[in-house]
Amino acid sequence: MPTKPCAACGRTIEWRRRWARDWDQVRYCSAACRRRGVNATDRSLEAAILELLDGRAGGATICPSEAARAVGGADEDDWRPLMEPARSAARRLVAAGEIEITQGGRVVDPSTAKGPIRLRRT
Repeated sequence: MPTKPCAACGRTIEWRRRWARDWDQVRYCSAACRRRGVNATDRSLEAAILELLDGRAGGATICPSEAARAVGGADEDDWRPLMEPARSAARRLVAAGEIEITQGGRVVDPSTAKGPIRLRRT
């Protein structure tokens, strides 16, 4: 069965029979993702992730919270709400082939990863 990443959150969209005629037009996994879309903050988080990884040695990892802090500032009340958008930005970058998401040093599926994750260049 074909799959593709959601344009907003980066999670995997699995093919459904009712989408057979318009599978090429399906871009979002849910109505919430369709409403939310990708905004300037999301693009800033993607850029921050890539910039932080470029500043590290090859194979080094970062935590998504580092990107959230880079965009939101040092105050926890400012960057904490950016954690899920940072994880979504990471999933979109995985779909683009730019980074990998790891847990315990092993590459994991970004759609099913729960708990602490690390990000590294491919």
